[in-house]
Amino acid sequence: MPERRIILPGAKMPTAWYNIMADMPTPPAPYLHPATREPLTPDALTPIFPMSLIEQEVSTQRWVDMPGDVVEALRQYRTTPLLRALRLEKALGTPARIYYKYEGQSPTGSHKSNTAIAQAYYNKQAGIKRLATETGAGQWGSALSLACNWFGMDCTVYMVKVSFHQKPYRKTMMRMWGAEVFASPSDKTHAGRDILAKDPESLGSLGVAISEAVEDAATHDDTNYSLGSVLNHVLMHQTIIGLECIEQFDMVGEYPDVIVGCCGGGSNFGGLVFPFLGQKLRGEAKKDTRYIGVEPAACPTLTRGQYRFDYGDVAQTTPLVLMYTLGHNFMPAGIHAGGLRYHGMSALISQFVKEGRIEASAYPQNPVFQAADLFAKAEGLIPAPESAHAVKGAIDEALKAKETGEEKVILIGLSGHGFLDLGAYENYLDGKLVDFALPEDELCRALGELPEIDLKM
Repeated sequence: MPERRIILPGAKMPTAWYNIMADMPTPPAPYLHPATREPLTPDALTPIFPMSLIEQEVSTQRWVDMPGDVVEALRQYRTTPLLRALRLEKALGTPARIYYKYEGQSPTGSHKSNTAIAQAYYNKQAGIKRLATETGAGQWGSALSLACNWFGMDCTVYMVKVSFHQKPYRKTMMRMWGAEVFASPSDKTHAGRDILAKDPESLGSLGVAISEAVEDAATHDDTNYSLGSVLNHVLMHQTIIGLECIEQFDMVGEYPDVIVGCCGGGSNFGGLVFPFLGQKLRGEAKKDTRYIGVEPAACPTLTRGQYRFDYGDVAQTTPLVLMYTLGHNFMPAGIHAGGLRYHGMSALISQFVKEGRIEASAYPQNPVFQAADLFAKAEGLIPAPESAHAVKGAIDEALKAKETGEEKVILIGLSGHGFLDLGAYENYLDGKLVDFALPEDELCRALGELPEIDLKM
């Protein structure tokens, strides 16, 4: 009988993060200063980040040891299980073997705690009293709230307004762990007030919320900014997911042919994929694995965006990053996968897509929820709307294997549960879920406002 639950003993939890920049054939482009547009120096980031994280951001060291206090905190819920989706395989009638790495058993219900714990620790060591951040669907805000609580710090969260109202219990979780939470755009910052002056009914976006959090951190000496995705050090902290996964596949003598994850800023996808991709780059991989990032058709950064230098926020206060982007002024529709409503993408993932090492696909939200419905009925687990994008992509791969008769091994990154997203599922079951189309003229307008910077610089 196939093993349904592959559990890595807690004593074998990885205690060092993997840094894929050590194995990249082409180094990533430097970040640029938002004002001078010259390559960014580390000292320019010290007003909002501790030097320990700045050093991790630019490091090319392959392995970075986790501090003991971080290891102890991660062991509160790690290792996480690798599960064989036998019932889903049967429902699809596919010869493919489907596995999913489940990150929803963390206290906050998603993978976000993996980096929140690390970031809170390093900031605490640097003497910081408070962290300010943004959150989309609320998973990141919840994770940082808990991490700050564990390390004795204050936390302020700017939550994208559409999610603030769609997902009220995420706000409650953050408050339970001691954070203050504001709907973004808010009247607490200049950036928020500027957006509200232009559009009092603005639903907000991650780009807006980032502007507010960065401004908050930059204007308070005891406060730093913390980001839940996109940046190199964030994806590095998440590689604990893929590192565990490699060991778990070894336990059952398997190796994935296809890995599918959802992509918003890139943290859970990079965390799952990079340890496997690193093996391929070093010539150590057991198979020529494909890696597929799945995004919403309403916010199609990788599939319809441009590979350009762009700001990470609306107020243009962040460094310019070479990435796939829809334009920093792009305002996504109010889809329920709030964690995927970001105009940009991790520079590392963007580079791998540009080089053809990672694939990308996009779906409207109704097909995504249909896939989540099938998964929930088969496996009993309701995925987060973000994770449901990975489920949809994996189901399509399994159906292709059914047509060809190939016994492929498919791995899904199930980055979180959907127990606090039941309002979205209620809308789906009642036939009220809307598929938002992104008009070409709206996309062209946002892309037309990108800064003009020579990629050959």
